[in-house]
Amino acid sequence: QVQLVESGGGLVQPGGSLRLSCVASGNIFSIDDMGWYRQAPGKPRELVALISNGRATNYADSVKGRFSISRVNGQNTVYLQMNSLKPEDTAVYYCYLRRGISYWGQGTQVTVSS
Repeated sequence: QVQLVESGGGLVQPGGSLRLSCVASGNIFSIDDMGWYRQAPGKPRELVALISNGRATNYADSVKGRFSISRVNGQNTVYLQMNSLKPEDTAVYYCYLRRGISYWGQGTQVTVSS
């Protein structure tokens, strides 16, 4: 079993920044990918950013140049630095880990509003 605990969500004004954190625990040997997805009301869950075990990264076009994903293997932690936030970034953000099968965190709300 794998447990994922997210933190760092909240309310921020447009143009502001937030940093999300996700700590993985449990059976976390040989992780394939870690990353973040998000789901806005009435919309399907979508990829935000992924980082592989080899540190290759993949971003949604909508966040390229604004968001940055990083991973600290020794701490089994993945971060999402979000800058220049826009109202359309408002969503529940879910931590994701793939180790053969996929695991999900419970989500953290990010609201971008003035």
